[in-house]
Amino acid sequence: MWEVLSWLLFIIFIAGLLVVGGLLLRGYMVSGSSTNVGDLFGGSFFAPKPVKRLDVVDQATVDGRRRLVLVRRDNVEHLIMTGGPVDVVIETGIEPEGKAQIERLRPEKKDPDGEPSAKPARKFGQAVGE
Repeated sequence: MWEVLSWLLFIIFIAGLLVVGGLLLRGYMVSGSSTNVGDLFGGSFFAPKPVKRLDVVDQATVDGRRRLVLVRRDNVEHLIMTGGPVDVVIETGIEPEGKAQIERLRPEKKDPDGEPSAKPARKFGQAVGE
């Protein structure tokens, strides 16, 4: 009887260790560090990942030392040259390519007055030409 109970307690102990280890691993993967162990079980542990604000979109090597880097921050792109005696911001405020292409390719219908026309929304089941 005591042998079965001791094995059952051992299995429960191992399962508890696995659960705690999984939670710590998940917290480490979400936050990127294990320094705030107290926060792992608090608010930041189960919170969604923060929105990624900074991203390297593209990079090209100019010569052996210098490199052009296209960086996106808050959906605005910046062209930077790094690696020389001074890092230089070449251009800022570049619209992302997809957004600029959509705006360029979107046809703008105009009234005879020259004003953009507002097309009424179709109702469910209504054909395009009606």
